[in-house]
Amino acid sequence: MSKKTTNKPFDYEQLRKDIEFDAELLGHRLHFHTTWGLFSPKGIDEGTRLLLDHIEVRPDDRAIDLGCGYGPIGLAIAKSAPQGHCTLVDKDFVAVEYARKNAAANRIDNVDILLSNGLQQVPPGSFTLAATNLPAKANKEHYYLFFHDIHERLEPGGRFYIVVISGLRQFIARAFTEVFGNHKKIKQGKTYTVALATKH
Repeated sequence: MSKKTTNKPFDYEQLRKDIEFDAELLGHRLHFHTTWGLFSPKGIDEGTRLLLDHIEVRPDDRAIDLGCGYGPIGLAIAKSAPQGHCTLVDKDFVAVEYARKNAAANRIDNVDILLSNGLQQVPPGSFTLAATNLPAKANKEHYYLFFHDIHERLEPGGRFYIVVISGLRQFIARAFTEVFGNHKKIKQGKTYTVALATKH
C-alpha cells in the first residue's frame, strides 16, 4: 500500500520576499535582488556567464545592455568601465525596477536604467559597446530590426556582443554579416554561443 503524500502549502509571504544572492562577474563581487517572474531569478544563467567570460570591456566604454533583466550584464560592464557609462534597458517595468535597486545596492552610479522597447526610449547618443543575452522566442523580423537599431547607434569601431542558444548561431552569423558586414564566433558552448559584430 503506497503512502499518501501531502503537498506542503506554499508560504506566500516568503515567496513575496526578494531573492538575494552574490555573484562574481567580470572580476567584481556583486549582490543581486531578484523576484519571481524575472528571467533566471535564483542565479546568473549560463548564457550570461558565457557572455561575461568572453566580453572585452574598456575602462572608458559607453555601453548599452539591451534586455537587461535585473542587471547582471550592464552592472558588471559599468563596474568595469569606471571612466565610462552603461545604459540598461528592458521593456519589463519589474526588471527595470530591480536593475535600479541592484545598481543602488552595489553603489554603481555610472548607469542609466530605462524602460524601453528596444532602443525606442533611449535618448540620442552613440555607444562604443553593446551587449545582449538574446531571447530565443522572438521572431527573426524582430531580431533584424534590433540589429539595425544597434548598428545605427554604435560608433565606428563599436562592438556588439551577443549570446544566443547555439541553435540560432547560423542565423546570427547570416544576420550579422548582412547588417554589420562581419561576424565573429567568439565561443561556442554546448548550449549557448557568443558572437561579435563590429561597426566599420
